[in-house]
This record gives sequence, C-alpha cells and structure tokens, in this order.
Amino acid sequence: MSSPQLKVRASELQNKKRDELVKQLEELKTELVSLRVQKIAGGNASKLARISTVRKSIARVLTVINHKTRANLRELYKGKKLPLDMRAKKTRAIRRRLTKHERTQTTERAHKKAIHFPKRQFIVKA
Repeated sequence: MSSPQLKVRASELQNKKRDELVKQLEELKTELVSLRVQKIAGGNASKLARISTVRKSIARVLTVINHKTRANLRELYKGKKLPLDMRAKKTRAIRRRLTKHERTQTTERAHKKAIHFPKRQFIVKA
C-alpha cells in the first residue's frame, strides 16, 4: 500500500503513466475499505483520521487521470469538431450567438455601397 500519513501530490502524479495511476487508485481504495472496517471495529483515532486523507488522495488520482484522458482526447480531435461534453459550456445565449465571421458578413450590394461611398470626414476650422 501507499506510505502511511503521506499525502499524494498531484505534481508527482502527473509524471506517472495511466496504468500506474490506476494501480495506485486501487491501492488507495483497498486502504480506504480497510480503514472503514477498522472504524466499525473500533480502531485507534490516528488510523481513523487518515480516512479523509485517503479520500482526498483518491480524488487527486481520479482528477489527474481525467485530466490526462481529456488532454489525449483534445489531441485526437485536433482540427475536428469536439464532442459536446468537451466544448466550452459558457451560457446558452452565448453559445447561440453569431460568430465574429458571421457578424461581419455583408451582402454584395452593401459591400459595394460601403466601398464606393465611404464615410466622409469633415474637419471644422476654428
């Protein structure tokens, strides 16, 4: 099992491979189960205090695994449409807004008019 009373650091986890992370996750989960059994059996307080540390360590490992998975998927979908769960959430109104390109498009007639009749600039002499 993992070393006792030592918190798992996310920076150390990021350097590990996925299978190592999964193995560590399994170890932490079995440790958590054993701590919960000790809690019911009436174990000493120092062991019971470790439950929260182990739970947080499990959360850290899962977070790193998910980050790596999502990063790999982003690389895979580079230049293609992202799946819905990987797109920017923002708000419903923002998602439905026109893109910058769509906003700036004009009809051919309006474009010609803008070119041939530009805004006049008048300077007032004092």
